[in-house]
Amino acid sequence: PVFIASDKEWQKKFEEKRLPLAGDDEMSQIGATVLHKTIIKLLVDRGVIVDESYQLNIGGDTDFLNMLEKERLKSKEISKTSAVQAMMPYEVPLKIGPSDYVPFLKNKKICYIWIKGRYFGNTPVYIDVKLDVWDAPNSAGVVIDVIRSVKLALDRGIGGPLISISAFAFKHPPIQVSYHIAKQWVEDFIQGKRER
Repeated sequence: PVFIASDKEWQKKFEEKRLPLAGDDEMSQIGATVLHKTIIKLLVDRGVIVDESYQLNIGGDTDFLNMLEKERLKSKEISKTSAVQAMMPYEVPLKIGPSDYVPFLKNKKICYIWIKGRYFGNTPVYIDVKLDVWDAPNSAGVVIDVIRSVKLALDRGIGGPLISISAFAFKHPPIQVSYHIAKQWVEDFIQGKRER
């Protein structure tokens, strides 16, 4: 992904032209990043200390093929890592990113998430998750929500970054919040209770 909605200069350009801006790096309806963020947030909210975590992703679509280029991989790793790290009030070792292109998987994406933490009495906990999804339909509903929000903003004459839908639908939005807050922001935006 190229970071546009989270870049102050681009935000200003869109605001000056009164064009809505949403981004960056679309997050699937039930994909690796949203699942990882949700598990991490749950652990933190329940008082578990997260010590370290990784997320490995393989797939056979053009997204994974493009990321064989190391330069394209860099921004994807930043995007995915910042989304998960934002769910914790402290820094932890994280390794998150596309791992490899496997052509015969075609549009299938497989993700492995591993989390090591500690709960009451310094007791260790390990979580292993495997997610197996078809990539194309996994993004469709989210993209429709983004299109609807951008259309609402256009109709209302709002230009610049749309904070609510960006936080809900993207991995690297201008403002990173937990899923339940982002969802509420979108509902408030739709009802006109929130400008962006």
